[in-house]
Amino acid sequence: MTRDFSAVAFVSVLFAGVLVAQQPPREQDAVELRQERAQAELDAPKIVDVLELKPGMTMADVGSGGGAMTVVLGKWIGTGRIFATDITDHALRWTRQYVDKEGLKNVTVIKGAAAATNLPDACCDALLLRHVYHHITEVEAFNKSLHASLKPGGRLAIIDFVPDKGSSLPRGVPANRGGHGIPISVVIEEIKAAGFTHDRTVDKWPPGDKIQPGFLTLFRK
Repeated sequence: MTRDFSAVAFVSVLFAGVLVAQQPPREQDAVELRQERAQAELDAPKIVDVLELKPGMTMADVGSGGGAMTVVLGKWIGTGRIFATDITDHALRWTRQYVDKEGLKNVTVIKGAAAATNLPDACCDALLLRHVYHHITEVEAFNKSLHASLKPGGRLAIIDFVPDKGSSLPRGVPANRGGHGIPISVVIEEIKAAGFTHDRTVDKWPPGDKIQPGFLTLFRK
């Protein structure tokens, strides 16, 4: 599993042409989803801590992909609510099926767009983008939408990775990404331009991952 797996559904790679309504995934996709779930179980407590989440709060998993992190955080947040957004219909179908299978009643699935989260204004205490931000093409509009989706004082965590030298730039994204990924300084500059305050950056994320470490940048509204 690559470090970019959690966002592949967001960019129409992993599940494209595979998942259709009411059909199970192929075994190879089911295996990858189980791997994503196992990783989500490991990462969720760290994310909860960084975002200062408490049961009963409302948050959004923006670019939720296969839905594993949504399910894990949905169970943790209990009486709260979690929004799961993605831009592809097949990913949204799969997330709904996964949520139903897990018996969660506190998850709302929303179709996002290239230039907007499509979340209600001031709906969330926290937002999470995990291996998603480097694929955003309509940067200024999308970041304004992130800002509008948060309550005053809300937190935004962006988990991503620095591009490898010589890697290919995803289609449609600004050239300042420098390849497949995004420099930390670019994330901070762009998110601050949307009205956020940069809180801190964790250079190696998840902590202790020595194989394919990314980074986490935390912002506040």
